[in-house]
Amino acid sequence: MHEESLGNVIRDYLTGEEVVETSYEEFRQALARLLVEERGFPKKRLTPKIGVCFPADGQDYTRMIDLAATDEAGRTLLFVIFCSGEPGSYVRESLAAARVYDKGPVPLALVTDTREAILLDVASGREIGRGLRAIPRYEELAALAAPMEPLPGDVLARERRILFAYSEFLSGGCCQGACRPKARM
Repeated sequence: MHEESLGNVIRDYLTGEEVVETSYEEFRQALARLLVEERGFPKKRLTPKIGVCFPADGQDYTRMIDLAATDEAGRTLLFVIFCSGEPGSYVRESLAAARVYDKGPVPLALVTDTREAILLDVASGREIGRGLRAIPRYEELAALAAPMEPLPGDVLARERRILFAYSEFLSGGCCQGACRPKARM
């Protein structure tokens, strides 16, 4: 299932800007509020709707990430991905997105449906926490987020193929990717 516009606008919790209310936007807003109010993330360190742009089959694609958290130096430490189904079924796609991010690999990924959460170490692909208690506090991020080296070309190409398959065939089949804008590289 993809996002549908609900025909309204709401105020974004992080930016204060008006955004289109969609079938998933209320969950994004709740996640941002939880990270700020309960986990101590500074609003200025969270960015909504980050595009992970990547080439595949001679075209450019974008997988949208719901929230990205950065440290004081601007390094992206965590991707937060809302899923409309069981979080475990989004783990591999989330790892691929974090690994192919064009500003360098993102060391942590959190996949959640807002009732269950899985925190992932992206380099190893290992689950390092499960449940809403696994959502880290901001002051814990740096210790959890070991720096990652960029992936070698052949590994990067495989991760892009995996992300392409998930984005365009497995989760995008309902709308042929219309709910995700194409990247401009």
